[in-house]
Amino acid sequence: MTIRYLKRAEKTATTGEDDVRATVQSILNEIEAGGENKAREYAAKFDKWEGDIVVSAEDRQAAAARVPQRLKDDIRFSHDQVRKFAEAQRDALGEAEVELMPGLIAGHRNIPVKTAGCYVPGGRYSHVASAVMSVTTAKVAGVEQIVACSPPRPGEGINPAILYTLDLCGADTVLALGGVQGIAAMAFGLFTGHPADILVGPGNQFVAEAKRILFGRVGIDMFAGPSEVMVIADETADPEIVAWDIVGQAEHGYNTPAWVIALSESLGHKVMDLVPGMIAELPELNRVNAEAAWRDFGEVMVVDSREEAVKLSDDYASEHLEVHCADLDWWLANLRNYGSLFLGEETTVAFGDKTSGPNHILPTKGAAKYTGGLSVGKFMKTVTWQRMTREANRSIGQVTARISRLEGMEGHAKTADVRLEKWFPEEEFDLRGSG
Repeated sequence: MTIRYLKRAEKTATTGEDDVRATVQSILNEIEAGGENKAREYAAKFDKWEGDIVVSAEDRQAAAARVPQRLKDDIRFSHDQVRKFAEAQRDALGEAEVELMPGLIAGHRNIPVKTAGCYVPGGRYSHVASAVMSVTTAKVAGVEQIVACSPPRPGEGINPAILYTLDLCGADTVLALGGVQGIAAMAFGLFTGHPADILVGPGNQFVAEAKRILFGRVGIDMFAGPSEVMVIADETADPEIVAWDIVGQAEHGYNTPAWVIALSESLGHKVMDLVPGMIAELPELNRVNAEAAWRDFGEVMVVDSREEAVKLSDDYASEHLEVHCADLDWWLANLRNYGSLFLGEETTVAFGDKTSGPNHILPTKGAAKYTGGLSVGKFMKTVTWQRMTREANRSIGQVTARISRLEGMEGHAKTADVRLEKWFPEEEFDLRGSG
C-alpha cells in the first residue's frame, strides 16, 4: 500500500504517559490509605474546593433553578435521543435458554451491575453531554446505584447545568470531586458506602490513567486516551466541511489526534490550506488547543483506492470516523475498526457528541480494534446457568471423569464418579483417562 503524507504527526497519543502513571498511582495509594480525609485534601489542592463533597438535594434543586429554560429543553432533547437509543440496545440484548441434549438445559441472563461510577468532566469545558451519555445509559441498563462526580469550580461548586443534567438522567449521588480523587472516591466507595463495580466516562489523561490502574478491581468502560477524529474524503467531499470537522475535534486539547485520509491529493491540500485560518477563528483557549493538536498530532494522508483507505483506517482504529465519500453503503459494509461511524457530510462528530443518540464515550488509542463504545451492555454481566436431570448424568458424568483424569485432576473426576455411583449403582462405566 502506498501512502503519501502531505502532513505527518510529530507525536503520538502515548507521549508523556510514564510520568502521568507514576503520579496517578501515588495519589490512588494515598487516598486508599487515607480515605475521605485524604480525598478532601486533594479536592482542596487540585479543585480549590473545601465545601461539601456530597451535593445535597437542596443544592441540586437550587442548581436547576439557575438553568435557563431553553438550555433545559436542549438537555432534555439530548437525553431523549440517548435514552431511546439505549433502550433499543437493551431490548436487543436477549437472554438465552437451550436444551443441549436430553435433560441438560443451559442459558444465560443479563444482570446489571449494582453500582456504577460516572465521571463527568467539568473543568476546562463543562461536559453536559457526558452526563447524559453515562448516567442515562446506566439507568436504562437497570443499575441500582449510580454515583456521579464532577469537578467543582472554586467558590461555586459543580456547574448548575451539569447538576441539572445528572438529576434529570437519574444519578443517585453526586460528588463534588474532580480528577484522580473523584475516580478514587467512586472506586473505593468513599462518601457513599457504595464502591463502584464499574467506572465510566471521559476525562483528562490523569482520569484515564486512574481508570486503567484500577481496572481489575473494578470494571471500566474502556482504556481511554485523548479524543481522536479521522475523516476519509474523496473528490466528492466539501473541503470546508472536512476542515471544520477536523478543527471541531482539535479544540478538545493539545494532544488530540486529527487525521485525514484523502482519495484526492488536491482535496488534501485544500483541507490543509483551510485548517489554520479556521483555528484562528476560535476563542483563545480553544485556539491554543487546536493549534497544538494540529501542529503535533495532525496528519493528512493520500491513498489511491478506497480499499487502501479502509486498510489504513482500520490500522488506526480511530475513535470517531467520518466518511465523506460516494457509495456510503460500501463503506459501512467494509470498515470495521472504529468507535463510532459517521456516514456522509449530513452528520458529524459534534452531532454524536451532543445529541443524536449513539453514545459518545468511545475507544481511543487503537482500542476500537477489540471493543466498541459505552452501551447498555457495558453495565450488564452476561452470566450463565445450567440444570440437569439425573439421566443426563449418564453421558456427562462419564465424559467428565475421563477428561478430568486425562488432565490429572482426580478430584474433578471423583465429583462425576460419586454421582454415577449414586444414580446408576447397577451399571459399570469405563471412567479411566486415556492418552
